[in-house]
Amino acid sequence: MRRLVGFALGISAVAALVAGCGGNQEPTQEPAASAPATPSASSPGTAVALPAGLDDGPRAGASPIDESKAKAGERLFTGKGCVVCHGFGKRVTCPDLRGVSMRRTAKWMETQILHPEVTVKSDPIAMALRKDYSLPMTNQGLKPDEARAVIEFLKHKDRLAGVIK
Repeated sequence: MRRLVGFALGISAVAALVAGCGGNQEPTQEPAASAPATPSASSPGTAVALPAGLDDGPRAGASPIDESKAKAGERLFTGKGCVVCHGFGKRVTCPDLRGVSMRRTAKWMETQILHPEVTVKSDPIAMALRKDYSLPMTNQGLKPDEARAVIEFLKHKDRLAGVIK
């Protein structure tokens, strides 16, 4: 009986990791007017160089929080299954996101959310994170405005945690 329960829990954990990180959803299309230096969400395999200085400048949490976007970002964070891998104030299987808005710029965060398959190969921060965590972040096919909403949610969580005053 104990073996059966252990087996069932193992299968459930694998299924949650596979399905919880966006599953088999088709990537959403991005408007053609996006910034040329950033690959489109609809072409995750496209080899495009990342712009220099992604993490140079003010931290994302230094700007005011747009609460209406934060609510939409929370729905995306939960709906896309980000909660399966990421925690706030605790490590799940991927980086703890508590304080991330004061560690990274909004541009770095947006690029990481939109194109993790590109950053993990060419961004020194993402490459270092990949060495510390066994699961690579999957591309959720978000649009830039959706990624910005997730960033507003992360800023909101950091304010609730006292990281942002």
